[in-house]
Amino acid sequence: MLRRKPTRLELKMDDTEEFESIKKELENRKRQREEVSCPSGGGAADGEPHPLRADVINERIGFKPTPKMAAPPTFFGNL
Repeated sequence: MLRRKPTRLELKMDDTEEFESIKKELENRKRQREEVSCPSGGGAADGEPHPLRADVINERIGFKPTPKMAAPPTFFGNL
């Protein structure tokens, strides 16, 4: 195996400015999303229960769990 010198990474001012601008954009989006989802300060205060974390994730990815049947159907009995 060949050995090589470690790569040196340099942080430039442009990189930090870009990071700060992206960070501000993400914070603004998050703040807007929170204002839209609960404009009056929260769902629990209004008597609405907060959805479970798993339900939020399932809705976001489009997963709709279907309950499994207790016993598999018998096709041979119907012939």
